[in-house]
Amino acid sequence: MARLLVLVNFVVLLLYGSDMFSVGANRPPTPVNVSVTQLRANSATVSWEVPEGDIIIGFSISQQRQDGHTQRLIREVNTTSHSCTLWDLEEETDYIIQVQSIGLYGESQASKKVHFRTLRKSDRFPSNSSNQDDPTVQGLDKSRHLQTGEMIIIVVVLVMWAAVIALFCRQYDIIKDNDSSNNKEKAKPSSERSTPEHHSGGLLRSKFHPSVPSINIIDV
Repeated sequence: MARLLVLVNFVVLLLYGSDMFSVGANRPPTPVNVSVTQLRANSATVSWEVPEGDIIIGFSISQQRQDGHTQRLIREVNTTSHSCTLWDLEEETDYIIQVQSIGLYGESQASKKVHFRTLRKSDRFPSNSSNQDDPTVQGLDKSRHLQTGEMIIIVVVLVMWAAVIALFCRQYDIIKDNDSSNNKEKAKPSSERSTPEHHSGGLLRSKFHPSVPSINIIDV
């Protein structure tokens, strides 16, 4: 009986150990090079790298205040992103974060703890060379350039439309002046439009000069 119990325990341990080994072997790799950038008073951006291994389908971020009062777990799947923005942080507060990869068979071990401190609302974001290389800053610069280009295009289109409208108004005024001139010409009386010709010895002169009566001379 004792030997049977020992054999059963051995089989159970063997099966349990094989399951643990398979689960551990299928775990995704642990994220490395975890860093915090784009520090603000109420937000920060966490980025990391994942070594080559199993397929990664998401990530999990553990966020808590250093004093341990507040803890938050951010979990996102169906993504290959290696960064995440933390919102609703408190200004001038110390935080601790850890990142885990999510694979098809579970989660990886937690990364090393990373400490960071949020800024004050009155602090300005430092503009050094490393921050200029940050993808978020580059995206903001591209959006500014895009907005400037769009404004230039809009101004050019408005100027062209203004020129077309001015030309149309000018042509309309010319046509209107010509129409008014033609109407005035048609409104003149016929006596003003045509002047009769006065030829010497013509019909009009004989009309206004009566004929001289003829005188007959009789010889006595």
